Amino acid sequence: MGRISIPYTPRYPEVHAVLEATRFVVLVAHRRFGKTVLAVNHLLKSALTCPRQAGRFAYVAPFRGQAKAVAWSYLKRYSAPVPGRKVSETELSVTLPGGAQVRLFGADNPDALRGLYFDGVVLDEVAQMRRDVWEEIVRPALADRGGGALFIGTPKGENLFHELFVRAQGDASGQWRALVYRVGDTQALPEAEVARLRAEMGDAAWRQEFLCDFAASDDDVLIPMDVAQTASQKSLLPSEFAAMPLVFGVDVARFGSDRTVVFPRRGLQALPPTVLRRRDNVEVAERIAALYYEERPASVFVDAGQGQGVIDILHRALPCVYEVPFGGQALKPERAVNRRTEMWCALRDWLFAGGAVPRMPELVGELSAPRYGFDARGRMALEKKEDIVKRLGRSPDLADALALTFALPVLPEAVAPAQRVADGPGAASLFEW
Repeated sequence: MGRISIPYTPRYPEVHAVLEATRFVVLVAHRRFGKTVLAVNHLLKSALTCPRQAGRFAYVAPFRGQAKAVAWSYLKRYSAPVPGRKVSETELSVTLPGGAQVRLFGADNPDALRGLYFDGVVLDEVAQMRRDVWEEIVRPALADRGGGALFIGTPKGENLFHELFVRAQGDASGQWRALVYRVGDTQALPEAEVARLRAEMGDAAWRQEFLCDFAASDDDVLIPMDVAQTASQKSLLPSEFAAMPLVFGVDVARFGSDRTVVFPRRGLQALPPTVLRRRDNVEVAERIAALYYEERPASVFVDAGQGQGVIDILHRALPCVYEVPFGGQALKPERAVNRRTEMWCALRDWLFAGGAVPRMPELVGELSAPRYGFDARGRMALEKKEDIVKRLGRSPDLADALALTFALPVLPEAVAPAQRVADGPGAASLFEW
């Protein structure tokens, strides 16, 4: 095929340069940035220059009708100069003379994506998609031919888009890049219009839609997203936490898709967790016991809600296992409606005090997911877990396990045993949560 010139002048040539050099790119852009035009032309150029036979490229929007409304006319317009290109209104696809194809899909019909392979995919408004569209369908479809993906959108709190952004920020392999374009970084909108929008919009909406601020969350979020993200980027020295007691928080799986998580913590440092899937009570108890004898924690706090079988086994094997009823009465019932709320509040205070967590995008999302309110007596009440699951798309097992490490105060290991007995439970200054 000879030289082809399409009627597109890149507004952001530096973005295209990154896309051509990086396999996975997460582009966080303000409203009216021009992301659809950029994405369509990236796919079109990739298809025209694809060295593989029968290249396949996809633009995926949350809904097929949305993909057609926002991207179909652009794809037909910019591909029009290509001699011999074939347009299918039924499939919403453009097939090029060399056999490469660009097609539009909706994430609302994931079955249409199953069984296909892709050399490149754009996922637009990822925050509105179910995570399994990426994790279980699109990502495997890129594996055969080493295809890449562009994720584009505007922040909408904690979701898959935010997790991908955090992952890209922390990637050291060179396969991922995170790009952010706030309204002040571009000339996509006239200054007068920007000023009008700023005057008309609320602060949270302005920060989210035009400043690309993932932390522009509702006022009722217990742990702000920026606090959780900062904690994941910290690196404490061993000398800052080595003398503190090691504790385990164990959240036992409720259903087949949930995870049993064992989360260790020393002082201000949460250590990498152990995650178990599809294990029965005996297998879970055996793994926890093995971890105990390897690490010798001072206490093991297990969620009593789903962990009764595990707890019964561990009580016969280990000396320091405590069952913690998430729905039970708080230690300070005048402040919190139950233990779960109380532990999450302690977790929040720990993060604000400088707590550090492993660099896990999933964990950051789970920490910043729960909302809170107050009951008739003015006590804090954390959002129900089932409501978090509906919004998050999974159970917050990692964060719940970390919260369990705050079930009871634990004495620092540096305190001599005799002193622990002498001081007794009233020595509050010796307790470390």
